[in-house]
Parts: sequence; structure tokens; C-alpha cells
Amino acid sequence: MSACQAMRCGLPQVRREKPRVSAFISADVPKILALKPDLVLTFSDLQADIVAELIRNNIAVHAFNQRDVAGIFDMIRTLGALVGATDKAEALTSSLAAHVDAVHERALRLTHRPRVYFEEWDEPMISGIAWVSELIEAAGGIEVFPQLAACKNAKDRIVYGRRRRRAAQPDIIVGSWCGKKFVPAKVDGASGFFRCPRRRAAAGCARSNPR
Repeated sequence: MSACQAMRCGLPQVRREKPRVSAFISADVPKILALKPDLVLTFSDLQADIVAELIRNNIAVHAFNQRDVAGIFDMIRTLGALVGATDKAEALTSSLAAHVDAVHERALRLTHRPRVYFEEWDEPMISGIAWVSELIEAAGGIEVFPQLAACKNAKDRIVYGRRRRRAAQPDIIVGSWCGKKFVPAKVDGASGFFRCPRRRAAAGCARSNPR
């Protein structure tokens, strides 16, 4: 693979080394074509229009759509097979799975399980997807909106209603807005949102694992 440009990237080092050719739901197709990629990787149904345009330009595309931790591991294995790195992909998957298991084992000894709200987007307020919920639980937390986490599409994870938000009562809020900096004060200022004296807001950066 002489030039494979992933559609999304969260590592600062890679941002410095590689040209930026897309945002999450938009792409500069001429820039992508100029790279002469052998393969383009995309993620999420939200990139369907980008995928279609690339295919019309005769570019090979593989679209991933992982939604849970198992899906992430499958994605790694698939990518390994695509680029001829099956052994490395399997080793990475095994290492990640072992780490999650180890964290879960430690979490079982916690005397208190904090209630956690993960905010994926602010307007409208969208809660985290299944893999986020699974990692919260693995780390010993309690996902405050587990029924929403099961929904695959972001529009189905919108947190409607002041009563519902107040009832969530999170101890911890983790914000990781897709493509923009998380602003804790904006969560605090949201009308009728969580009111909990123990709440802490944790700043998050633009995430590398999307909706």
C-alpha cells in the first residue's frame, strides 16, 4: 500500500506528518486523488457520500462501521488482512483485549462505581455509542444512558428532556465532541442539565473513534 489515507486521525504526530484531506463528514476529494492511494479507509454511515464520490473516481475504498468493542477488534483484524499484516493485527487485538480484561479485573475491587455520562456532541446533546458504554462499564463505571448506547445511529442517541437529564445524576462527565474541542462550561450552562454536587467534567479532545 504505497499511499493509504485514512479518513480520520486522532494522533498529533500523524497530524504533523500527513496532509489533512478530510473532516469527518466532508473531504477534499482532489487532494485525496493527488495522493494516488491504493486504498482509502473510511468509518461510519455518515461518510457514505464521501465513499460514493471516491468510488466514482475509481478509488478502492473499505468502509468500516464498528459500533462496539468486538467490532473494533474485528476492524483491526480486517485491516491487518487487507494490508498483509495479519500477525501484527492479531497481536494488537490480543494486547488490547488483555488490557481491557485487566482493567475490568481491577474495577471489580472498587468500593464505589461512579455514574458516568459521555457526551459525543453538544447541539443536540448526544450520548456515547456502545463501545464507549462498554469501556465505561469495564472500568467500573455505570453508564447513565445504557439504553441509548445500544442505538447505532447518532440521531437515536440524542438526550431529550430536562427531566431525563436531571434523573441521570452523573458523578463524572466525559466530553469528546466529534471534531471540536470539548468545553466543560457549556455543559454546566446547559439549561436544566445534570445537577449533581459530586459532578466533575473531564475535557476530551476530538476523538479518533467516531459515531
